[in-house]
Order: sequence, then C-alpha cells, then structure tokens
Amino acid sequence: MSSTKLLIPAEKLRWTCDPHTFDFETTEDLPDLEDAIGQERALRSIEFGLGMQGTGFNLYISGETGTGRASTIRNILRKRTASEPQPCDWLYVHNFKDHDAAVSLSLPAGMGSELAADMKELIEAFKEDIPKALESREYENRRTEILETYQATNSELFQVLEKECGKRGFTLQRTVSGLVVVPQKEGRNYTQEEYEGLPQKKREKLEKDGKELTERLNEVLRQVRESEKATKDALSQADRELGMSCLGHRLDPLRQKYGEFPKVLAYLEAVQEDILNNLEDFKPQTPQSQIPGLKMPHQEPTFERYEVNVLVDNREAKGAPVIFESNPTYNNLFGRIEHVMQYGGVAVTDFTMIRSGALHRANGGYLVIDAREVLINPFVWDSLKRCIRTGEIRIEDVLEQYRFMTMVSLKPEPVPLQTKIILVGTPWIYYLLFHLDPDYRKFFKVKAEFDSRVARTPEIMRDYALFVATHCRCEKLLHFDRSGVARLLEYTARMVEDQEKLSSQFMEIADFIREAAFWAQKDGHAIVNSADVQRAADEKLYRVNRIEERLQELYDDGTIMVDTDGEVAGQINGLSVMSLGDHTFGRPSRITARVYTGQAGMVNVEREVKLSGPIHDKGVLILTGYLGGTFAAKYPLSLSASICFEQSYDGVEGDSASSTELYALLSALSDVPIKQGIAVTGSVNQRGVIQPIGGANYKIEGFFAVCKSKGLTGRQGVLIPKANERNLMLHDDVVAAVAAGQFHIWSVETIEQGIEILTGMPAGARAKNGAFPKGTLYHLVDARLRRMAELLQKQEEKGKRKPRK
Repeated sequence: MSSTKLLIPAEKLRWTCDPHTFDFETTEDLPDLEDAIGQERALRSIEFGLGMQGTGFNLYISGETGTGRASTIRNILRKRTASEPQPCDWLYVHNFKDHDAAVSLSLPAGMGSELAADMKELIEAFKEDIPKALESREYENRRTEILETYQATNSELFQVLEKECGKRGFTLQRTVSGLVVVPQKEGRNYTQEEYEGLPQKKREKLEKDGKELTERLNEVLRQVRESEKATKDALSQADRELGMSCLGHRLDPLRQKYGEFPKVLAYLEAVQEDILNNLEDFKPQTPQSQIPGLKMPHQEPTFERYEVNVLVDNREAKGAPVIFESNPTYNNLFGRIEHVMQYGGVAVTDFTMIRSGALHRANGGYLVIDAREVLINPFVWDSLKRCIRTGEIRIEDVLEQYRFMTMVSLKPEPVPLQTKIILVGTPWIYYLLFHLDPDYRKFFKVKAEFDSRVARTPEIMRDYALFVATHCRCEKLLHFDRSGVARLLEYTARMVEDQEKLSSQFMEIADFIREAAFWAQKDGHAIVNSADVQRAADEKLYRVNRIEERLQELYDDGTIMVDTDGEVAGQINGLSVMSLGDHTFGRPSRITARVYTGQAGMVNVEREVKLSGPIHDKGVLILTGYLGGTFAAKYPLSLSASICFEQSYDGVEGDSASSTELYALLSALSDVPIKQGIAVTGSVNQRGVIQPIGGANYKIEGFFAVCKSKGLTGRQGVLIPKANERNLMLHDDVVAAVAAGQFHIWSVETIEQGIEILTGMPAGARAKNGAFPKGTLYHLVDARLRRMAELLQKQEEKGKRKPRK
C-alpha cells in the first residue's frame, strides 16, 4: 500500500465553519436565548422531576462546572413558578399553655402581616380602653359594693360571736397567732393565780365554754375565708365583665375575619383569656422607690406575648417561591432562635426572636442549593434528610446534644415541609452519595445530567449565535458578526477535540466572548470579527504557555535530544501530553529499543524504576502478545528487549505509546532504520490493530513546533490512529504547512500500515508455507528471532552435555 493513500488532506485536519451558513449580519439582530443548548436529556429529566409529586422525587442536577446547570434551572423555575399558586404565610405566636414552646400558624399569602397588624392594633386599643374602664365610676361603685358587702358580712359574724362570748364571760383578743377566746373577770383577764384559785367545777365550766367558743370562732373564721374567696371571685368576675365589655366588640371582628382558620380562632381565645387574667398589667404602674445615688431600671409590664412573629411573608410573591441559597449553613437553611443579653449576663429569648431559614422561605416552592456546600457545612446533610423524612422543618439548637449541661430553650412547633429540593453538583459528588449514603437514593430519585459537549447541528449552531447575542446584550459588549460567531464555534469544537461536537462549557465560552470583545474594542472595531476572536485565542494562549516555551528552548539548544531528520534503527519519536491545569500541550520524546538473546522478555525500564503507571505497563505487556502471535508459531519466542523513554524523569502513564514502542522494537529486531522525521502515537492491541488515543491535536502541534524550530524538510509528519481523524482541530499554521507539503499527517489502522510509512519497507504477510516474503520487514524479524531461538537452544544443549563436577 502506498503511504500517500494514508495521508490526511489539509481540508480534513480541522472543521471550518462557513460564515454564510448564518442568516444574520450581526448578533444584534438576534433575539435572546431562552432554553438550554443541546441538553435534551437533562431538560426532560428536570421536567419529570419537577412534575412528580411523590415523596423523595427531589432532583440532583449533575454536570461539570460551567455547563449551565444553575442558569438553566433558574430559567426553568422562573417560567414554571409564575403560574403556580402563592404559598401560605407562616407565623409564630405565643403558646399560653406552655411558655417554652411557640405555636406555628399558617395563613394565605398576605394575611400573616394583616394578623400581626391587627394584633398590634388590638393591644394598643386595650392599653387605652382597659385603664379608662378600670377608672370609671361604674367599676368603682361595683368594687365598693362588693367590698362593703364583704366587710358587712364579716362584721356581723364577729358581732354575733362577741355577744355570745360576753354572755359566757369571754372576750375575743388578737394575738400574734391570731384571734383567741379569753375568759374575763370583772372586765379584765384572769391572772394565773386567780385562775388556779378557782374551784374545780368553775374551772371545768370555763374550759368547757372556752372550747365551745373556740370551735365557734373557727367556724366564723372558715365563713370569713369563704366570704373572702367569694369576694375575690366577685371582684374577678367584675374584672372579667369589665374586660369583656372592652374585648368583645374588638375581638369579634377578628373572629369573623379569621373564622375559617380554627387554629387562629383558638389563638384569639387564648389571648382573650390571658388578657382577662392579667388586667392588672393594663393598669397604670406606680413608680418604684429609688435608692439614692443608684438609678434602678423601670419595670413595665410587657405585652410581647401578644405580638405575632411573621416568619415568612409571601404577600409580594409572584407565584411559587424559588430560593437559591448560596451559603447553606445550618442556621441559614433551617432557621435559628436569637437571644438577647440582659443584666447579669443572662441570655433570654422568646418566640419573637425565631428567624426563618431558606427552607421556610422556599416552603411551597423550590430550594436550589450546591451539593458541595451542603456536604462541607456541619450537620446540614443529616438535618436536611431528616426534614425530608419527617416532612417538617424543626428549628433546634444543633449544639444542644454536645453540651455537658442541658439548657432550657425555646421549642417552636415544627412547620410542615412541602418543598422540591434541587441539589446542583458534579458527577463525582453524585456517585459518592449514591454509593456511600443509602438514604440518598430514597430522597433524591431524579438525576438530570448535563453533558460537557453537544452534537453539532444547524439548530445547535443557531442557538450558540443566540447565546452570543444574549451575552453581549446583557453585559453591553460589542456584538459579533457572522465571521466572529463562526470562528467562535471552531474554537468550541477545538475545546472538545471533535469535528462533530461543540463544547457546552458555557462559563469558559462566556469568558472567551468577553475577551474577544475586549480586543475588538481595543483595536477600535465596532463589531467583533473572526480576527478579533483569533487574537483573543492567541492572547489567551500567550498568557499561559510560558512553560511550553521554556521546554521549546530545551529542544532548540539540544538539551532534550529529538531528531527530526535522518534514519536510526530501534529509535522513534513518541508523543505525550503535558497538563499544567490552565494549559495543556504536547511534546515529543525519544523512545529506544535494544534486543538481545535471552529469555527475559520485555523489560520496561520505566517500570523497573517505578516511573511507569499500570496502564503503561499493560501496553508494554501487550507487545509480547503481538510478537508471540505473529512470529512464535513454530519456535519459542526467545529474546530479551529493553524499552526506554529517553530523558524522562517523571512518571509515564497511558498506553498511547504502545504502538510507538512496538515500531521501535520491530526496527531493532530487523535492524531496519526508522525515519526520524515522523512521530507516532496510538495504542495497539494484541492483534496489531491501532486504537484511538486522546490529545491528538496537542501531540501533533507539539511535534510540529519542534520540526518548525529545527527546519521543515517536507519529510516530517505524525502517524495517528485512523479513529482519531474526527478529533483533529489543528491550528492554522499546521494546516497551512500540510497544504504546502511541508508537513504530513498519516492515519493508520494496523501496525503493518505504519511500518511501511516509517521504514519505506512493506511489513509482509505470512504465506501458506508459514514464511514471510523476502524483502519485507517481518521476514527480517522472523529470521532474527529464529536465529536467537536456535542459539539459545544450542546453549541449553551444551549446558546439559557438560559433566557435573
């Protein structure tokens, strides 16, 4: 086969976008882009996940950074939520039965703030009405009447008792221990001597009368206590009637307004009962006595317990809420309870200091959070799963379980959760959670995967032009003409190294659009054209290729030895790719092979010194399989071979040099020289089929740079796998050199095709008699291996005939 048939023509070395395929003059004539570009799989998954209402059908949006994950879901939710109903307002109010808890209330959007305003107005009215009512003449008369009745009843009881005591010679006296019945003589109390001098019968009679009168006194005191209790109840009832006269006409409208909300009605009843029980708080407070030289704080009754804490106010919401929480800490996501420091360093709190989290604000809508941020913030992931599992948002002190002492804190009533949670992250985090967290599969059942590349179709190309127009319009950049858009599409195809696909790394593409607009404006252009786009690419490369240029200097001065002309047996130029994070480039390296008689097989120098990766080791071992299958049909494969990457001091990984090593090995076995102006890349299998590799563009351009520096001769080029033809998106200078015949690129499918290009000698095929034709490289290799096997066999036989000592 002639090597010219395997040459790749210049027009196939890159895809060139024809500007006339576009029907616009500049992107200013185009509308904005509305949908994602080429992500049909992801869009269908998102549509399914948002539409499913079952438990656990939350979404994980997977994709590399910059593929438009966040912007796409933002646009989809913006359109979707506009027609969805507004969610409810959420409020916290005081729990009058349990002061360490708080009651959550739900009201239609906008009514939460109305209830808060109504309660504030109600309390202000009570603070004005109740003191006036307490100071009214009717209320004073009622209290006076009740107290006078109480005093008259008590006076009558004691008068009857005193008369009865007087008749029996006793009187009532008040002592430290209370009222007692004391016998008297001639208007005075008995002395101890007089009492003891009384006759026995007289004294017994006095003791009997005293005991009866004491029982009578106890009965009177019991009646007084009952009267006192009745009086207090009467005063309390008077206060309640007074309070009801003030409360009724103001609470009834609220009961009618919120009549369809039983929980609100129960709260209003609790407020009414608490006010009636604490009417004293509404009375004017007497000033406290002050200590000279010390100003004491004035204690006023607090009415905060009647306030309403509007946790989530959706009155301004247009449709369902969409919350993008950029910092999903525990407090930002689930809410918190604030505290206020008082005198003495005591921290206090109440229901008015409960603050909402992103989950509360997204309730009834959608919450979008970054998966990585969720995982790196303590306690967030487990708490988020707990909320999904229980279907409620509970505000808790997350550090309470880690304290040595339990602290009394507020326990707000949980809020029901009805939110679609959307995680945005990389594929690596997705698979990490999928395999290591069993709960993840239950709570995030929908995966929407964004691809980093899309197929190049006319519709996709049109969408890219719309993307450029939208970006330029939003950021007020110079617009692109059709040639600029065409050149930009070529740049995106090179990003993915595929003539049939375009990159969907829109973050990088957006940055490149900004750079191209900058250089166009700097050169005084009104429109960004293809030259401006090319300059942006050149300038971007120049900013990051310092190391590449430094290595090129080492090739130029001969420090790194690579031949680009002449022929050498057992020596070939291999190609490798170096990645420095922000820049990737290719460079050639010399590979040598030496063979000699023995049974060591393939000796990989890099593997022996532990500079070889497992995939590279695998590629070297495949060579043994190919040699054995091709040449060891009738005799054993008896050789020792050493293969080495010359001047390589770092690790070697990958199998893209396996075909290169095989070429060097066959050249060393046949002693047929290899053209040093040709570099080779491609992996090989045990049958000699050339397999595709990565980084073909970088490898070709790296060898071209070395050849150009040393001088192009027209005999130089690169050998690549046939399957990599579609990956070629080479620089213009490489394409121009190929078109001028100064540089060549061949694509091969088998080792035999590559041998003919590298050596100028056909490889040869085994005939029916098992021999290779003369004048072929495989005939020389077969003869060399046969001689090595015979020599090794003679040495073994000689060793067996040698007598033992």
